[in-house]
Order: sequence, then C-alpha cells, then structure tokens
Amino acid sequence: MKIFDYFSKNIGIDLGTANSLIYLAGKGMVINEPSIAAINNKTGQIVAIGEEAKKMIGRTPLHITVIRPLINGVISDFEMTQEMLNFLLKKAVGPSNFLNFNKAVIGVPSNLTEVERKSVEDAVIGAGASKVYIVEEPLLAALGAKMPIDEPTSNMIIDIGGGTTEIAVISMGGIVNAKSIKIAGDKLNEDIVRFIRDEFHLAIGEPTAEELKINIGSALPLDQKMDLPIRGRDMTTGLPREIIVRDTHIRMAISKSLKIIIDSIKETIETTPPELVGDVLKRGIFICGGGSLLKGIDKLVEKEITVTTRIVEDPLTCVARGAGMIAENLIKYSYLVNNPLRPKEIKI
Repeated sequence: MKIFDYFSKNIGIDLGTANSLIYLAGKGMVINEPSIAAINNKTGQIVAIGEEAKKMIGRTPLHITVIRPLINGVISDFEMTQEMLNFLLKKAVGPSNFLNFNKAVIGVPSNLTEVERKSVEDAVIGAGASKVYIVEEPLLAALGAKMPIDEPTSNMIIDIGGGTTEIAVISMGGIVNAKSIKIAGDKLNEDIVRFIRDEFHLAIGEPTAEELKINIGSALPLDQKMDLPIRGRDMTTGLPREIIVRDTHIRMAISKSLKIIIDSIKETIETTPPELVGDVLKRGIFICGGGSLLKGIDKLVEKEITVTTRIVEDPLTCVARGAGMIAENLIKYSYLVNNPLRPKEIKI
C-alpha cells in the first residue's frame, strides 16, 4: 500500500440542483452548501461559491453573474460544476497536500441519459477523484433512510429536491419502477413569483419566494392562519412597495405543481406489480428531500393516495448519507453501483 493511501478518503456526494452535500468516509457529513456560483464576467474568475454566492442572488452588479451549474438535476455548465466540486472537495478534505480522496460515490436522477451520466462522472474525476461510482438517487435516499432495500418487499420513496422529484418503488436492491419529473422546490418558487406578479403586480426575486414558501407555505390548510410582509418593486409605478401575503395565497400559487406531483405518484403506483402495490399499502410511502419540509405535504399525499405517508428522519441528508454508506463499504454495496467494481478495485 502506498503511503498516501493511509490518508486517502472515499467520499459520498449528493450533487443537487439546490444544495450539494459531501460525506467523508470515517467523518460523516462535512459539506452542505447551496449549488450556486458567482462569476466575474470581466475576468472570468469565480467570486464566490455556496452560501456566499447564494447571498448575492438578485443583488449583484452587471459584471457579476450568479448561476446554478445544475438545472433539473442535470449539469448545464460543465466547467462551473467542476470548479464548484473542486472547491467543495478541497473544503471537505482539508488544505493538507497529504490528504486526498480515491473513490467517489455520487447520486444521479433515475432518468439521466448515458451522456448526462458521463458528464457527472467526468466532472467529479476532473475535481480530483480517481474513480467514480454512480447510483440512482432513490436508491441512495432509501439506503440513507435505513429502509430494507435488500428484502423482497416494496420500499416506495419520494425524493422532492430542488430541481426534480424522484418517485421510485424499490425491491431486492434495485428499482422496480421509477418516475422523475422536473417539478420540485425551484418550480414552487417560480410559481410563487408568478402569482405575486399576477395578483399583486409586485416583482419579487427567488429568495423572497423561497422565504414565503418556507415560512407560510403549506400543502393543506393550516390550523393557524399565517401571513408575512414582503417588499418588492411595484410593476405599475416602478417604486418599492410592501404587501402582506397570506398562507392561502401560497397554497393557491403552488397547487398546480403539487397536483402534478400527486398525479405522478399515482401513475407510478398504477404501473407497479400488484404484489408490490400491496406492500406499499402495508408499509406506506416515505418522503425525503427539501420539498418534504413543506408543511402538510405528507398529509396531502396520504389523503390523495390513501396510503400511510411518513417523512424520513433527517430528510435533507438521506441521499448523501446513502452515498456515504456505500463509500464506507464498497464491497458490501457493490451491487448498487451502475459501473460494477472490478476485482482489483475491491481492495480499498
């Protein structure tokens, strides 16, 4: 074994549209940053990445652009994704030149094409990994949520992220049926921006829409009525204006997108083998991802699907935890990766 191998670490990566999380084998979760970068258009240099870049959304001068390198779970800007990963991985493993990482396990949406998967693999290798193992996100989410994915029974999980919602039925260590739709947290933010513009003639940005969604947004009517004052630009006068937005407004704004998610869950169940559908009724449905934090989303799914629905423990990190579990024990979980380990690679 080389001397550097004593210092190397395998890593698990959840490269999300909204947030990127990194799990370092032996240490646990070490990075949880927004998947956002700010770039100086004059020099081409990166100004900020992660939380610092998120603070700049809607507040930058003309020569600085804030971008999301991933859109709907797919890499839209390869170079920027690689730079962002490079920054986050260096931050994760520390500044020492003796501390590096060998193998990386990364989750991808279940409907990615081979070209899109190769793009993810190349970006991680370009950021410093020697070998990349790709696993579908629903499998990682179910593994991270400690669901019995190896057993011949149904494990139905819904991962509502920033760019995509992944719906999957898992059994015997594989995905039996899955559906990936581009309706998730970011789309709900867009719905709120559009609703406020149409109803109140007020222009607001994505950060304000997200604040509304988090604080007073809900999938079903709440016991307690809630409202929130927001400020924006009056579209008639062009001047600043403040309005009071109520929880009913947010429910109206996001209702169509939530209906699409519910319809997709129904379609997935309709095309699932009958025996597994029976297991779904018995075991229930599990929800994870940032979208699971929307108040009442589990109750809405339970009401519409008529199946017990629960939110998994620590829903924001279960994909990264699943990737980390595989990174820590590649031999045990080698059957889950898309590119199987060769015998010589099993020696970690």
